[in-house]
Amino acid sequence: MKRIEFVEKELSNLRTILNNHPVYKALSHMDDVKIFMEQHVFAVWDFMSLLKALQNQLTCTKTPWVPAQNATTARFINEIVLGEESDLDENGIPKSHFEMYLDAMNQIGAYTHTIQNFIDLISKGASIDSSLDSVKIQKETADFIKFTFDIIATGEPHKIASAFTFGREDVIPDMFFQIINQSQTQDQTYSKLTYYLKRHIELDGDEHGPLSLKMIEELCGDNDQKWQEVLEVAKEALNKRIELWNGISELINSNQLQEV
Repeated sequence: MKRIEFVEKELSNLRTILNNHPVYKALSHMDDVKIFMEQHVFAVWDFMSLLKALQNQLTCTKTPWVPAQNATTARFINEIVLGEESDLDENGIPKSHFEMYLDAMNQIGAYTHTIQNFIDLISKGASIDSSLDSVKIQKETADFIKFTFDIIATGEPHKIASAFTFGREDVIPDMFFQIINQSQTQDQTYSKLTYYLKRHIELDGDEHGPLSLKMIEELCGDNDQKWQEVLEVAKEALNKRIELWNGISELINSNQLQEV
């Protein structure tokens, strides 16, 4: 069995829990989808930081330019950056997937003030922790972001790539497929969200996911310690995602009880 296949097998139970999480069935009304997006948008945002951390590690993003140590991994990550940071929206306008998500939130009337305040604080030089404390988001959402930046802070490409691949690219198609199936996103009211979700399923399932798995293989090679660390980070990343979904489920259920 290939090492990458062994890692995927070891993660199968966590992926099953994630794909059968009750949060998907909870998305039955517009208000539920709004609550989901208002928390999930933070994960959409910090995904870009994982991606840029990999680009910084695996390509040359400074001057004077020097060749990347591994042109194969540089090509992998640059292809993914192109799709995530400057994709085309449903109108053919170049946008990052984060901006597309904000457009989808605005379309359904979800509250974007919190994430915008957070980004304003970050852009002014505030730390991740202090910015999260200032905007007062759900604990599980804040913990999810802190884990992302703890991994980025290691400066170790194989660990960052593990969180990126197994915590994001490799599971997103299945997760988003569940959202489309369980929620009302087929309604025209959700056209921007539907486009965003289907675009991610298309890109991550057909292109970015396979590229990310190849990137892991390139970064780890035959190094046993790196493969073990990749597995450990991957498990923690999936557990953090499950906890994020738990927190969002609690918010949705609490809101539904208040409406009864």
